[in-house]
Amino acid sequence: MTKHVDIIIIGSGAGGATIAYKLADSGKKILILERGDYIPIEKENWDSEEVFVKNRYTTKEKWLDKNDKEFGPGQHYNVGGNTKLYGAALFRMRESDFNEVKHYGGISPKWPISYTDLKPYYLEAEKLYNVHGERGIDPTDPNDENPYPLPPLPHEPRIQEVVDDLKTFGLHPFPLPIGVNPDIDKKASGPFVLDRFDGFPDPTEHKADAQTNSLRLALKHDNVTLWTNAQVNKLLTNSSGTEISAVDVNYQNENIIINADIVILSAGAINSAALLLKSANDKHPNGLGNASDVVGRHYMFHNNSAMIALSTEPNHTKFGKTFGINDYYHRSEDFEFPLGHIQMLGKSDKIQISGDSPIPAPGFTFDIMAKHAVDFWLTSEDLPDPNNRIMLKDEKIKVIYNKNNWLPHEKLTEKLKYALSHSGKFSHFFPKHIYFSKNMDIAAVAHQNGTVRFGNDSKTSALDIFCQSHDVKNLFVVDGSFFVSSSAVNPALTIIAMALRVGDYIKKDIL
Repeated sequence: MTKHVDIIIIGSGAGGATIAYKLADSGKKILILERGDYIPIEKENWDSEEVFVKNRYTTKEKWLDKNDKEFGPGQHYNVGGNTKLYGAALFRMRESDFNEVKHYGGISPKWPISYTDLKPYYLEAEKLYNVHGERGIDPTDPNDENPYPLPPLPHEPRIQEVVDDLKTFGLHPFPLPIGVNPDIDKKASGPFVLDRFDGFPDPTEHKADAQTNSLRLALKHDNVTLWTNAQVNKLLTNSSGTEISAVDVNYQNENIIINADIVILSAGAINSAALLLKSANDKHPNGLGNASDVVGRHYMFHNNSAMIALSTEPNHTKFGKTFGINDYYHRSEDFEFPLGHIQMLGKSDKIQISGDSPIPAPGFTFDIMAKHAVDFWLTSEDLPDPNNRIMLKDEKIKVIYNKNNWLPHEKLTEKLKYALSHSGKFSHFFPKHIYFSKNMDIAAVAHQNGTVRFGNDSKTSALDIFCQSHDVKNLFVVDGSFFVSSSAVNPALTIIAMALRVGDYIKKDIL
């Protein structure tokens, strides 16, 4: 069976869903291919054991590590992609992140575009995803004269105490920019209270994710169609290799060849690179669009860790993800290199804690620990190493990754512990691994980026500054793949903003 459309978008996550929204009013016939299905609305959506212990919504496929050992990645194949389970922390990259930055472990390279190029699209992205926040409180906040679309989320009482204590200590906690949809057309009489959010799918649709905030709007247009459970096998080119001539997809137990004028690949940094490598042919022997040999290379996913801080004060908070700390983003008083970013996590419960720690802290049961826990997420920049890469082996994805620039992350962790122990009544600190499938190493793929980098030089980049392939003129890659560095903030808003920018470019200069 052969079918023709104007535009194919592969993937419905932050990049794919957003660019579908941007292109929907073009009148062009758009087909979105999503390898997963909608996450069902069910009571298990908010069940910690089902979500974090049994990995109910996580893929069951296995990938290989650098030693060819199988592992289960924290990857989600569903409509909306990984955004259905993200925490909706929607940060702009800092203005300095677009420039060359010297780190303890090496150099974070200059981007081929500036903050100014993305600035209007950041604002558009914040409006589209209903970001709550307040400008100017964060000492590293990028410049914008426009306020956030919505006011910051209020701190619950225990979190407000922590904020006040940290301010007294001398830090500058700021309202976390969070994408939360306001109550619209609700049928219930009472207000909705945010609770199970970070790491959980949200059946109430208050979480601003790609499916709820972009894809649904795109699908209101008759020219936009979504196929679920549609797995792309390969991208096919014309005889000269200069354009994609067709997409080979398995849909409803049938292999279908779909012709399209434009193909937008938005499968995530790992799977987009893997599909390009899988689509190698005689004109592209190293992988489609890979004359530069950068496809799959420079894989980054941040130096991340989650930490539980226990204090004598009970924490009755339901939604704790309301503040962040960037005082150590560029440096600290005793370390000249960037350390990174700190933000709150969703409130942990005894199931999550017991899944992490076989032995409770002295004097604490898991239940008591959960009632006294305050949860933090720490992010530091990992650097683009060409030897950290995505490959294929025996048709499986292989992730080759060696840590770099780790010392600043250790220092950031110690800074947070010191601040908490000297500003409040915190005395115990524990790592929290269960947030990402019990493995904060290569299985933690929520911040994946960097595998199909963009740039002005076709010898050192696979894409141009509008994410269009240097080698295959009707191919765009719009997800975290295009990053040339990871910064130290969540990548989702930058992916969304770039999708809006590329969508504008396609409408104005290509269609």
